[in-house]
Amino acid sequence: MKNETNKSYLFAITLVATLGGLLFGYDTAVISGAEKSIQAYLIDSLNLSSFVHGATVSSALIGCIIGGAISGFLSNRLGRKKSLLLAAILFFLSALGSGFPETLFFTEGEASMALLLTFNFYRIIGGIGVGLASAVCPMYIGEIAPANMRGRLVSFNQFAIIFGMLVVYFVNWGIANGQSIEWINSIGWRYMFASEAIPAAIFGLLVLFVPETPRYLALTHQDDKALNVLEKINGTKEKATEILEEIKATVKGNAIKAKLFSYGKLVIVVGILLSVFQQFVGINVALYYAPRIFESMGAAKDASMLQTIVMGLVNVIFTVIAILTVDKWGRKPLLITGSIGMAIGMFAVSILAFNNIIGISTLVFIIIYTASFMMSWGPICWVLISEIFPNKIRGQAVAIAVAAQWAANYFISSTYPAMMEFSGGMTYGFYGLMAVLSALFVWKMVPETKGKTLEEMENVWKK
Repeated sequence: MKNETNKSYLFAITLVATLGGLLFGYDTAVISGAEKSIQAYLIDSLNLSSFVHGATVSSALIGCIIGGAISGFLSNRLGRKKSLLLAAILFFLSALGSGFPETLFFTEGEASMALLLTFNFYRIIGGIGVGLASAVCPMYIGEIAPANMRGRLVSFNQFAIIFGMLVVYFVNWGIANGQSIEWINSIGWRYMFASEAIPAAIFGLLVLFVPETPRYLALTHQDDKALNVLEKINGTKEKATEILEEIKATVKGNAIKAKLFSYGKLVIVVGILLSVFQQFVGINVALYYAPRIFESMGAAKDASMLQTIVMGLVNVIFTVIAILTVDKWGRKPLLITGSIGMAIGMFAVSILAFNNIIGISTLVFIIIYTASFMMSWGPICWVLISEIFPNKIRGQAVAIAVAAQWAANYFISSTYPAMMEFSGGMTYGFYGLMAVLSALFVWKMVPETKGKTLEEMENVWKK
């Protein structure tokens, strides 16, 4: 049968879902431009420790862990579409609340512990939105996409995350450019956070117009609606009926209440380890602390912001390479190649740091490292998490994998300053070692999923 996939419709709904990814990137990176102003306004003025500063910078990650952990429950109870809508509302509230935390209860310009806690509360709300979006966006795309395009379409979500980070680097730079430190520390940082309300509102409105996924509709016995969506995506009723029958064969009984270990423990362990390795290679240290890393290497403040933008552009280019190759080369070759590139980059940075060599060579190896991540573990980890779990347990299993990812992210990001203080160059050596272990893990334990339908994945684990 001729493949008559309605690509324009498929790309349109994928684009809406990836706005959740864009907000994920925007929300996690917005702090990089505002971090020093928050330190001046809320930390230093209250004479609080660097530990409180670190906890405030990474407080959104606590929300991410919560959002990831409850995503399975919400995506099963509310559905994938309504979960995306809830994420949009949380992003919107967090953007305005983080920018103007004094609203309702406090006087602007007067720092207090209560205000610091309120700011952290709003950041955690945004984090819950990120955790929810990070689980549900790739799941949504994975469940609407045909097998031959799934890798590419889910990889668009990673592109959107990186693009969201790049956009916010430019937004932060645009807000701060030419302004005094005093203005940035009193007003500028507020605009940085509040700017996120615009894409959040657009995302929320557009989600109203996308369909629920056919897999979720089949799980909840709404077969007519599932058939309708499948027909719109696949072009013909025959093809849609064939896919629906395949889906229904894997969701017999009360699939929403299926036991997590129905397919054994290995599939869950592989999902968790994919998530943990994606963070333990240290990527978010490079992203969150990029301006500080470059400043500590001798770059002036403006130059460090510019180098961060250069890194953002490298991230976008190499994510595009992953999008173009994931459905041709497969998941495993890209992951192993990326792991090797990351190990080379991090071991080199470690050696340079030990020898106090700071300069263009350090920047080059950081770029080799981030480029290797962006063409492999960045997008491909999300592709695998969206597709390796059987239909019956996908909601719960994705939630566990994503919560593990955010917990690992929080651990790595919050320990970085202390590790640098303690051992300097050895910190980067640790991330290099994790990259080597990640390659061995993929080689030995991760199945190739290229070209397989989500229903065929069930047989991989049944074996």
